[in-house]
Amino acid sequence: MSAANQTRVPKLVMVGSSNIDLIVYTPHLPAPGETLHGSRFEMGFGGKGANQAVMAAKLGAEVKVITKLGRDMYGEMTIGNYRALGIDTSTILFDEERASGVALIEVDESSGQNNIVIVGGANDSLTPQDVREHARAIRAADAIMCQLETPIPATIEAFKIARAAGVITVLNPAPAAVLPAELLKYTDWLIPNEVEASMLTGGVVRTFEQAEAAGQALKLSGPRGVVITLGDRGALLVTSSGEVHSIAVEPVQAVDTTGAGDAFVGSFATLLASGFPPVEAVERACAIAARSVLRAGTQKSFPTRADVIDLIR
Repeated sequence: MSAANQTRVPKLVMVGSSNIDLIVYTPHLPAPGETLHGSRFEMGFGGKGANQAVMAAKLGAEVKVITKLGRDMYGEMTIGNYRALGIDTSTILFDEERASGVALIEVDESSGQNNIVIVGGANDSLTPQDVREHARAIRAADAIMCQLETPIPATIEAFKIARAAGVITVLNPAPAAVLPAELLKYTDWLIPNEVEASMLTGGVVRTFEQAEAAGQALKLSGPRGVVITLGDRGALLVTSSGEVHSIAVEPVQAVDTTGAGDAFVGSFATLLASGFPPVEAVERACAIAARSVLRAGTQKSFPTRADVIDLIR
């Protein structure tokens, strides 16, 4: 039987990015210099931070977002989307000069694979002082989620506040960058994918054996635990005690893999905050992420609590 508390609604805070996604679907991903005719264009809501917050909210968590937007149409649309999903927008900040962030996404219709280019805009101006303004929200949370699409000093400040209050800290190091020792010191759970794990460790991460070596190396760098997501092969977990668990996932026919990693992170953080043990949280988050790739789009493809009640009750 799970150790999760089924009566208490978990409280999560996301400190990080919000973007508008501009998505084109193509017969294959273009090579350098190649011009393609895409089949369709869509505009959606994204940003790794926003995606993770939305996944948590769809699972029934109480979510606040500490994020920075521009004073523009995209910023207004983003706030409206958050509110429609039941996410608390009282901790949102604004940049009076920069535009809201955007992501340009190419999706290969035949495989569901994607390429993404991000223009951070207002996301790039999130500061430690911005975070301190909403320290009370962080201290009241069960877990906090951060990524690397906003400046690292703001993330360090958020994690310092969280650690002092006993709040679980979850870091998705994407896009991969050099991680300061100070940040890793305050990180409870580090969650890279195999590409990011490879970049962070300088080694190849393709097999489970290579993932295990990378996970152990990353754990030695400071975080209490590490999860390396491996796409359709599941995930590898290194616990705080150093135990290694290989988590498989049931294969599915992917329609669009965009946002699957964010679905995992948002699910994992929510499950941990609900009281699930780490191994169970990884198993269930893998299954939830697998269901997210069955439909096109990012946030709109994420399953709701009702869709995955068999996995979270």
